[in-house]
Amino acid sequence: MNALSEQILSELRHLLSEMSDGGSVGPSVYDTARALQFHGNVTDRQDAYAWLIAQQRADGGWGSADFPLFRHAPTWAALLALQRADPLPGAADAVQAATRFLQRQPDPYAHAVPEDAPIGAELILPQFCGEAASLPGGMAFPRHPALLPLRHARLVKLGAELGAMATLPSGHPLLHSWEAWGTSPAAACPDDDGSIGISPAATAAWRAHAVTQGSTPQVGRADAYLQAASRATRSGIEGVVPNVWPINVFEPCWSLYTLHLAGLFAHPALAEAVRVIVAQLDARLGVRGLGPALHFAADADDTAIALCVLCLAGRDPAVDALRHFEIGELFVTFPGERNASVSTNIHALHALRLLGKPAAGTSAYVEANRNPHGLWDNEKWHASWLYPTAHAVAALAQGKPQWRDERALAALLQAQRDDGGWGAGRASTFEETAYALFALHVMDGSEEPTGRRRIAQAVARALEWMLARHAAHALPQTPLWIGKELFCPIRVVRVAELAGLWLALRWGRRVLAAGAGAAP
Repeated sequence: MNALSEQILSELRHLLSEMSDGGSVGPSVYDTARALQFHGNVTDRQDAYAWLIAQQRADGGWGSADFPLFRHAPTWAALLALQRADPLPGAADAVQAATRFLQRQPDPYAHAVPEDAPIGAELILPQFCGEAASLPGGMAFPRHPALLPLRHARLVKLGAELGAMATLPSGHPLLHSWEAWGTSPAAACPDDDGSIGISPAATAAWRAHAVTQGSTPQVGRADAYLQAASRATRSGIEGVVPNVWPINVFEPCWSLYTLHLAGLFAHPALAEAVRVIVAQLDARLGVRGLGPALHFAADADDTAIALCVLCLAGRDPAVDALRHFEIGELFVTFPGERNASVSTNIHALHALRLLGKPAAGTSAYVEANRNPHGLWDNEKWHASWLYPTAHAVAALAQGKPQWRDERALAALLQAQRDDGGWGAGRASTFEETAYALFALHVMDGSEEPTGRRRIAQAVARALEWMLARHAAHALPQTPLWIGKELFCPIRVVRVAELAGLWLALRWGRRVLAAGAGAAP
């Protein structure tokens, strides 16, 4: 066990030291399909097309059947890209299967828009419907009518902004979905990394329009960006790209925050790697806050997590950066967003409490946004209820040593699967099991002996499950984070997995040493 703990710390140290390359993000069906469609040359992207076909599920769609809401964008994108690749092996069959899938699926946007709809759905999906209208059998496809007024409102607002400034500023949030509305390359300009809105799909679309319209001075930078983004997937296939990149603020921020949840933030073995990242964040955090990447618009979520990390490191950051996103007693992730994010407000609450600022309204909002079991599952940035639940428990308990929540504890323990893990889909995942352990770690501190024994038993079962599945330097594969489709920020998830395993190991050792119910 000691050897494994040391190996975990070594791998964590290595992961933290790598976080200066823009970030590591798993491959995206949606963005790869869009990039292939905009690329125009099928023959020099055959490997990427083969990868795309290989991701199709047995039912004809793309994406996890556990989370059907996030399957429409990748399936539409793949279908339209493969329409152009008919000569390639398997392409025609994939198109037929995708067509049947889309025609059979219930339309989640027939009457209303779900709270956790993927990013840009109101712009992306109606555009796909328009493109598909000319396909054979197109009349039977879903039409997503509830999204149409939202798309219209977005385009009206966009038109007003473009009318006022001609070109959207680099890093504007709407640039992230440029592929769904942009036609004039002059209305956008690549950022310092060469991207349009840190989106491979948007960048590929902008590049195609720029080449067609003879506006080519920046095309080389867009090409370099797409190549770098492709490398970030670790797929080794040119043309296979992630859903978002770079994530050079989000990746280190969330990783250090996760270390805190596991009790690892101040571990001596990680001290130097943590110090380097903290110094970078301290230098980067300005009065307007931070976004997921250096050259993207600031948002409340990244700003709040950065504030948490800096506070935990003993710095004294100003709360002003977070106040820009405050409307009444709530925090919006981005100004003008369709609906508030529960996890953004959870993170704002945690930051405010660490800073010693009043947060009664935010706390009330977080408490009110539970399901009947006392857990948090109304989340727009992550598909699993275990993510916001772990973070909410940490935020609500911050500065309150006697904080207890029997209802949430009972629900969390009851949700443990027979195999010892946790998962919102049909199977347990390492990432979600780690989140459950982070929540139990906080709850254990204020429980009575009976409750602590129940927790210790659950942790022992989780540890057994994790040990059976742990492999050094394994790459996480399950996409659970919400973008235009579900995606996997590889290092962020791997840090969570390792931190969860380290916590369970340490917990187990203390339980053995002191008897059931010992605290980690």
